Amino acid sequence: MGSTMDKAKGHANEAVGNLKQAAGKATGSKKLQAEGKVQELKGEGQKAVGKAKDAVKKAVDH
Repeated sequence: MGSTMDKAKGHANEAVGNLKQAAGKATGSKKLQAEGKVQELKGEGQKAVGKAKDAVKKAVDH
């Protein structure tokens, strides 16, 4: 998977995770809040992988 795709999926997972957390808070669902936090962290990880791939590609290209 390319760096752009990793970053895009990361942004999407973060957004969905934040929505789940908000829905969990609104409904009092600790389970939904936890699922949202996990998904948000997954998104942050995916974005980091995408940034790392960009850094490696820049280093190789120069």
